[in-house]
Amino acid sequence: MTDSDQPWEPPLAGTEAEHVTGALDRLRTTFRWKVDDLDAVGLRARIGVSTLALGGLLKHLALVEDEVSTARLSGAPMGAPWDAMAGAGGGDWAFTSAADDTPEQLYALWDGAVARSRARLDAAMADGGLDQLVHLSGPDGRHASLRRLVCDLIEEYGRHTGHADLLREAVDGRVGEDPPSGWRPLGNRPPVATDG
Repeated sequence: MTDSDQPWEPPLAGTEAEHVTGALDRLRTTFRWKVDDLDAVGLRARIGVSTLALGGLLKHLALVEDEVSTARLSGAPMGAPWDAMAGAGGGDWAFTSAADDTPEQLYALWDGAVARSRARLDAAMADGGLDQLVHLSGPDGRHASLRRLVCDLIEEYGRHTGHADLLREAVDGRVGEDPPSGWRPLGNRPPVATDG
């Protein structure tokens, strides 16, 4: 097995920044694998009384990626595509409005948000490292560090990857901790139809 077979695997012995960003990228990859290659029925599937669905998780995490890497990082507005979406960011909007989006829209939204977030966070890391202070501040006026933002993303993905684990198993039985070696997202081909 080579690094190119599992590029999401964090380094065995790297710097703190490499480990923290590696842990985030591994969770991003595992989440994307859990939601990959589904049709609208699969992305809207729910378990029991819960209103969570994989499509809602995709849209929510796309919103979180852009919010963290703009508003919280630098104070910049989130911009496209969020500025064109009525209600973006309010309450459970991302979770509930995802039912109106196509699978292609949801996958493109998440993939684009992660690419933008990764580029913004990489630039910030290169410009000042994990210890630098960011725009986000607490009630007392103290600013958070970039480390805090990255750790918040890790926590967010940890929680929602667990949700995605249960939802995906209910949809079609897909289970596992990591994607298989060599896996890549299937974003450019039509999703697999699920029974619904």
